[in-house]
Amino acid sequence: MYDAATDFEENLMIKIAWYYYMEDLTQQAIANQLGISRMRVIKLLDKARQTGIIQFKISSSFDKRHELEKALMEKYRLKDCYIVPTNPDPTKINDTIAKAASIYISNHVTDNCYINFGYGDTSSKTIEYLAKNLETSVSFVSLTGGVGYYLPNSESNIFNAKLYLIPSPLIMSSKEMADAIKQESSIVEVTSMIKLASMTIVGIGAMDDGATIVKSSILSHNDFLLLGMKGAVGDVICHFIDKDGNLVDTDIDSRLVSVKLDALNQLENVIGVAAGKHKVSAITATLRGGYLDILITDESTAEMLCQE
Repeated sequence: MYDAATDFEENLMIKIAWYYYMEDLTQQAIANQLGISRMRVIKLLDKARQTGIIQFKISSSFDKRHELEKALMEKYRLKDCYIVPTNPDPTKINDTIAKAASIYISNHVTDNCYINFGYGDTSSKTIEYLAKNLETSVSFVSLTGGVGYYLPNSESNIFNAKLYLIPSPLIMSSKEMADAIKQESSIVEVTSMIKLASMTIVGIGAMDDGATIVKSSILSHNDFLLLGMKGAVGDVICHFIDKDGNLVDTDIDSRLVSVKLDALNQLENVIGVAAGKHKVSAITATLRGGYLDILITDESTAEMLCQE
């Protein structure tokens, strides 16, 4: 038997669902349009979901990324993993991952928290995006020396954030000088903040000529050749590691002004931000070493990591 009241309500639910999901109208705008209360709009939207008038379908691409996230979390005992679609332009990989990382982090920050960040192009871009978009008060603390390398763009909005940089070069001329400068009060003051952080962002460097540490002329091609001969596959906060994540012991590492790898292991919520075929070996080594709690990467990289 035809029920006019039921038919009217179903038509109303369909209109409301269309306006809300297809026309992007707010609940209040829909209420004004249809001459009903906002509360009635909310109730009818809820009823439309319960009765199946509104149905949600998770796209296969999202489902695939979700499965990759779970696989990587299980394989490397990660707390979390965030995978984004692969940018078809390989020159924009770092920018894509930095944007993804800034979105992830902005959803997890608390007011007045401290966030550590390491040397590298992707981590620096992440901080720039965060500094532009965060509405909460956050302090950023560097994990290594090399002030100039953390500020690639003097016009960057990163200056709107509270920024604490270790006031020293990244690599000293000798181990003795590196040890001595780490004892300076200005450096001790900044490094003491590191353990207060609720999150730590690190990039992962690959062993190729495009590596930030080479492009910045911090290390020479000969230095890189020597590291490769000693088994290095990449670096984390400028510490070079082998395929199993073990530190490659070199004169270069002894001259670094950087948080030690074993200290990195003690920090909460260490987030690795990296992607690209050229970085798969380095990311795998970092994961095997247990240096990360969270990984942010893209889909094609995640697929290769699962196959390692």
